[in-house]
Amino acid sequence: MQQPIVLKIGGHELDQHGFIEELAQTVAQSTTPIIIVHGGGKEISQMQQLLGITPQYIDGLRVSDEKSLGVAEMVLCGIVNTRIVRTMQLNGVEAQGLNGMDRGLISAKKLNHPKGDLGRVGEAYAARGDILLQLLEQGVTPIIAPICLGDDGAFNVNADHVAGVIAKAVNAQKVVFTTNVQGVLQNDQVIPELTPSVAKKLIADEVIFGGMLPKVQTAQKLVASGVPQVMITNLKGIQQNFGTAIVPENQPILV
Repeated sequence: MQQPIVLKIGGHELDQHGFIEELAQTVAQSTTPIIIVHGGGKEISQMQQLLGITPQYIDGLRVSDEKSLGVAEMVLCGIVNTRIVRTMQLNGVEAQGLNGMDRGLISAKKLNHPKGDLGRVGEAYAARGDILLQLLEQGVTPIIAPICLGDDGAFNVNADHVAGVIAKAVNAQKVVFTTNVQGVLQNDQVIPELTPSVAKKLIADEVIFGGMLPKVQTAQKLVASGVPQVMITNLKGIQQNFGTAIVPENQPILV
């Protein structure tokens, strides 16, 4: 079996009309095994407000008390995960919905933040790659919600970081972050490769800014943690194996 790709899709993409259908068609056409990790922050906030809970953040991180964790579980493991699995199946993709607690798939510990208590927010540190590789061998596409298992219960974990832990556990060839453009742009042209030093300069020069900035910064962290490559692109880029690859210094792009 080929080394898989870990594809992380965020709440912004999930909100776009037709995105999940196009995602399913992309997966159906892929000859490379794919593991999908998804977010859904916007829908969590909407559900919190519907239930009379005011979303709270510290440095952009959602504070998850017990009630907010329950909302996150309901939205991520239930509404969003089921929607993606359903659409995959309707487009001919054998898909299985999972979260990090299923069979102890993803282990996490409490994320400590210097500016305050985030509650049941965690950081993932291990994944059971054997479970995911078995599914891929069977032709099943895992769809994973980032609710993870800690020593004393569940934790809500950033989906980007879950994607990185999974990528290392299954020896993935790369992690792909989806966005609405084919990559990081400079003068309206896609930059095919970014090393940490080049990315740092482009951030300082404000070539990389706005919504692309946190994607590049997270990609840099994943590469520094041992993920061989992070690709930033859109669904068309996935189909064409084209986008911006964030790689360690002096490492050629993995094709």
